[in-house]
This record gives sequence, structure tokens and C-alpha cells, in this order.
Amino acid sequence: MFKKILIANRGEIALRIIRTCREMGIQTVSVYSTADKDSLHVRFADESVCIGPPSSTESYLNIPRIMAAVEITNADAIHPGYGFLAENIEFAKICEQYGVKFIGPTSKQMAKMGDKISAKNTMIKAGVPVVPGSEGLLKSVKQGIKIAKEIGYPVIIKATAGGGGKGMRIIWKEDEFEKAWHDARQESKAAFANDGMYIEKFVEEPRHIEIQIIGDQYGNVCHLSERDCSIQRRHQKLVEEAPSPFMTDELRKKMGAAAKAAAKSISYEGVGTVEFLVDKHRNFYFMEMNTRIQVEHPVTEEVVDYDLIKEQIKAAAGIAISGVDYFPQMHAIECRINAEDVYNDFRPSPGTIQFLHLPKGHGIRVDTAAYSGYTISPYYDSMIAKLICRARTREECIQKLSRALDEFYIEGIHTTIPFHKELMKNEKFLSGDFNTGFLDDFKMPEK
Repeated sequence: MFKKILIANRGEIALRIIRTCREMGIQTVSVYSTADKDSLHVRFADESVCIGPPSSTESYLNIPRIMAAVEITNADAIHPGYGFLAENIEFAKICEQYGVKFIGPTSKQMAKMGDKISAKNTMIKAGVPVVPGSEGLLKSVKQGIKIAKEIGYPVIIKATAGGGGKGMRIIWKEDEFEKAWHDARQESKAAFANDGMYIEKFVEEPRHIEIQIIGDQYGNVCHLSERDCSIQRRHQKLVEEAPSPFMTDELRKKMGAAAKAAAKSISYEGVGTVEFLVDKHRNFYFMEMNTRIQVEHPVTEEVVDYDLIKEQIKAAAGIAISGVDYFPQMHAIECRINAEDVYNDFRPSPGTIQFLHLPKGHGIRVDTAAYSGYTISPYYDSMIAKLICRARTREECIQKLSRALDEFYIEGIHTTIPFHKELMKNEKFLSGDFNTGFLDDFKMPEK
């Protein structure tokens, strides 16, 4: 087992990893920008190293500074969390070259599955249905327009190194293509230092359902069932739940088998998520694979009683998994609490939290690194916390969430709590009748 893990991330996921490492008897190193000097992940790690100014490119995306922190602290492994360098192939390669274990897939596995184009080709070979689109990266805007004409509008262009809705644009007609192309490339380059793009047919009114998997170094793979991530705004997930109210036992088995087949085809190591679009007839199409821990991983943990971070670390250390698939025993829903003003088009709302009260009670979990007096920086993602509720049924889970949201107080900034309160009363959401376009028609009532 590792003696010391450096966490190349910040905020709640860094704190989440620190907690599990402490339970496992592993020392931790946090890295931080000057904007995060008062963060909890800095306070609770055994050691901490400042790696630069607030800008991500000069701190959390700066590989030489992170590797210098590894050398200074003599860490023997790096946990990348999610976002930043979590799916950066060059970073994984550098870790391998320097003999530092990257807690995740190998660089070769990541190249096949972390890159969206390679992953799509892998899925085709594994016999999994894929959405029609480009066979590789687009070389020019002209090529993109040509393919869009062939497969028919609407289309969606995506960053090959993307995630979190960044570097992604839906295009409904040809005269929108060029601007969307340039905007998406610019956004992707800023977020991932990679502006490679590909194109797919846009499947209208789909559910966004993903399968959680984990593999070890010996070819064993298991799945931990699905999460429904269809409640999203501009491709950014806001609510996730398991099991999906749209899922059937037969579909769960088919999608689980498809996800495992893809992972086994490359002897995948570590945790990962295979994401699918599922149409109203329950036909599913591979969308992408995330070769990292997901923001929404607590949803799965709560319904199958499985510590994904712990098992991820164990798999990276060469410990075999059981290979047994897991199926939901409870129902769980996660609400992302973001620093955004829902009454003003979800405008970012950075600032200092003047007062914070977290909900508590049976079946309530809050993953956060925020506290009273903490300043939400404008430099990073706006997520403040994740509220996860678990109950025996979906109805009980929603009731519990409604109560917890009423107890969740954050003063000093605007948050998405009012949105989630309204969602818990929405008839379509309550009935499970929603898709990825749900929020297009959702209106917040006036204050």
C-alpha cells in the first residue's frame, strides 16, 4: 500500500480523498494556489505545498510544479480527483516515467478510453451502439460542416479531452457552425490545454445514464449499476440519482454488460464511468467514458454501500477486486449546490460565506469544503457542496431532500438551493418524466 499520496486537486474532492486516506493510514499532501491558502484541504492534509497563483494554468494545471511538490514531499502516488489533470494523458505518462503511481488508468488505457474518439472506436469494436458522427478529430471547420450535412442537423461538437459541459456546443443549422466551432475550441483549450474536436448527431430528448465500473490490474471488472444524470443545464449536471426511474432490470443488465465489455477490452484499471444516451424507446448509445472518479460518485456509494475512493486506491496498489457486480439496494439523489444566482440566469456568485448551516439527520450526506467565512473564488468551478439523500424509495428520498434543503442555509452569496427546492415540487420530476432537455422549459417563480 502507498505510504504518501499527493492530491493534485482542491475543494471537496481533495477533502474527500484526504478522509479516506486517513482511514487507510496513508499520509497525504495537498497542493494549493494562493487563492486556496485558507481551504480545508490545506488544513487537513498532513503536508501542503503552494504551487502558484490563482490561475489554474499556473497552479492546478501546472505539471512541473505538481511534480516538484511530489519530489519535495517524497510522495509515492498521485490522486488527481476529477477535472484539472485527472484525464491528462501526458500527466499520467510523466508519473509513470518518474515512478510515481497515478491513481487511475495507465496512460495507454487513458489514451484509448479517456480520449473521446479512441473510446468511441473501442466501443465499436466491443459491439456497443454509438451515435453517428466523425470517425476521428475534425481537421477544420469545413470538414465539420460537411459531416453535419451528411448526418443531418442538429449536431453536437465536443472536445475530445472535455468534461463538465466544457468545449461542447449544440448546432441546429449551418450558419451557426463556424461561431460554435471557434467558441468550443477556445473554451476547451483554456480548460484542458487541448482544442481537439469531434462531431456527433445530436440525439433529441434522451436520458443521460451512466454506468459506474471498476477494474483491477488482473483483468477483473465489475459494474456498480447506473446513475441518471438527465437533469442538467448547458450540459452541466445539477442532479443525479440511482437507480434511474427510467431503468428496467433488462436494460440495466444490457448496459452493465456493455460497460464491462468496453473496460475488459483494454484491461481497464481503476474507477471509471461509461456514459450513454438512452432514447425514449430505451435504445442506448455510447457517449463517452470518464477515466476518473466522478463528481456524483457518492450517489453510487450510498445505494450499494461501497467506498469508491478506497477501492480506487486499493486497485492502484495492486489489490484485486471481487469482480462481483453491484445492484441498488436503496435510492439516492444528489443535488449540486453551486454559487450561482438562479433568478438571474444562473449567474456566478463568488464571495464570502457569512453563515453556513448544513442539514443533518438519517440518510443525509453533505460533501463540502466550505465553512462560515470561506470565500468562494471566481477562479474555479462554482460548486460549493453536494447534498446526497438516501432512502428506501424514490418518494421517501425526495421527501428527505426537501426537508434537508429547507435546513440548508448559506448566507452572503447566491446559491442553487432555491432551484432544487422548486425541482422537488415539480410534477414531471416527481413522476420521473424528464430528459436532458427538461430544464429548457423549467421556469423559476419570482421571489
